[in-house]
Amino acid sequence: MDSKLIILRGNLGSGKTTIAKALQKEFGRGNLLVSQDVIRRDMLKVHDRDGNLSIDLMSTIAKYGKGNCAYVIVEGILAQNIYGEMLRSLIEYFDHKAFIYYFNLSFEETVKRHNSREKAKEFGYEELHSWWNPNDYLGTKGETSFTNDMSKEEILAIIYRQLSHKK
Repeated sequence: MDSKLIILRGNLGSGKTTIAKALQKEFGRGNLLVSQDVIRRDMLKVHDRDGNLSIDLMSTIAKYGKGNCAYVIVEGILAQNIYGEMLRSLIEYFDHKAFIYYFNLSFEETVKRHNSREKAKEFGYEELHSWWNPNDYLGTKGETSFTNDMSKEEILAIIYRQLSHKK
């Protein structure tokens, strides 16, 4: 099986998980979604810092998908300074059959989106501001940026178009 890697990164509340779940639903059964929140917060309960246990586990799970799943979707904030080396290693592992997306939204738009979610009850503006990490590009070839003015449908259309052009 010729597996493709999809990486969705960006600040909290930017829409990464929504897009990842929509992709997985469209692709159907047998495709792998590797969520940073699920692994780091739910499975391991570790802080998001350099060297945390979730980095290796995310990599291991994503690598399992190569040859077993048509699509492996890795999504999360995935700050470049913490996860960059692992993500670049995954891109190489997938023989550069990778699609990298960065949600480059303004802080104001991120707050607006966050406030419309259930998680808004867990933390607010101050925490969002303290975690804000703008322009955190991975810096890899072909990285695509999504902005405030792009709808879910437009983002999905871009991803589907890119997936169909790169065999």
